[in-house]
Amino acid sequence: MKAVVQPAYGPPDVLELRDVPTPVPGDDEVLIRVRAAGVNPQDWHLITGVPYIARLGGGLFTPKQQHPGTDVAGDVAAVGANVTTFQPGDAVFGMRRGAFAEYLCARADRVVAKPANVTYEQAAAVPVAALTALQALRDKGGIQAGQRVLINGASGGVGTFAVQIAKSFDAEVTGVCSTRNVAAARSLGADHVIDYTREDFVGVGAPYDLILDIVGTRSIRDRRRALTPHGTLVIVGGPMGNRFIGPLGGLVTVTVASRLGSQRLVGMLAKNNVDDLRLLASLMATGKVTPLIERTYPLSEASEAVAYVGAKHAQAKIVIVP
Repeated sequence: MKAVVQPAYGPPDVLELRDVPTPVPGDDEVLIRVRAAGVNPQDWHLITGVPYIARLGGGLFTPKQQHPGTDVAGDVAAVGANVTTFQPGDAVFGMRRGAFAEYLCARADRVVAKPANVTYEQAAAVPVAALTALQALRDKGGIQAGQRVLINGASGGVGTFAVQIAKSFDAEVTGVCSTRNVAAARSLGADHVIDYTREDFVGVGAPYDLILDIVGTRSIRDRRRALTPHGTLVIVGGPMGNRFIGPLGGLVTVTVASRLGSQRLVGMLAKNNVDDLRLLASLMATGKVTPLIERTYPLSEASEAVAYVGAKHAQAKIVIVP
């Protein structure tokens, strides 16, 4: 089979397309014929090895895991001896390293059924970005019906899901994006849209009960000014920062600032949670969440796809189709 291999850390063009043996599923695994694989900023970080803290668990000088990609959607091609939940031909999606390939093996309890009304490309766009949006709003933000919620970065991968998920909680949602993405944000269901090239969300529509900040370019003081006295700010990612700890520097600042005042300031990293994937599948099946895809790339152009995401050009999601 064909698979993308990462022999070393470096720019995305370090990736190579090689012929490798097709994996054999273990007793508790399924073999997935990959139909689509989502591309995320974390893929760029793991491939470049920047910030350097990203190498602590994955190899300081050479990557231990040389098969990149995390978000996958495809068909079950074979099942292990202990698997009873899926059978060959079932359409599934989930998270598993090595998604930039024609086949991969994943534990059966880590993938879920793909809704029939969702394409493979759409399903592959979901795991990392939508889990981040869901867990940020629900678990860290404590979102409630009727709250005034601001999504700063409403047109990106996480942001497009966050707008829709916040609406599924019956919140009043304001999206912040650039001029070219205003119409798209409205189409996702945002009640209000702020074009940051013309207006400042600190003054427009504030104060908000909950702010999900995916951009992170404003000061903590500015973002506090946009919150209600007991509001919550959840920060996801943010500017690159230095090459050693990258966006994590912003999370440290938030942790320190959160000790001052009555407002809640929290950072977050998404966790792979199969129950949350099932919830997202349900939201897609009922039409409450529709993944948006900007463009797709063939497997042979995986390096170009990762470079595009790393350059922060992407609107919505980028997907690789083997």
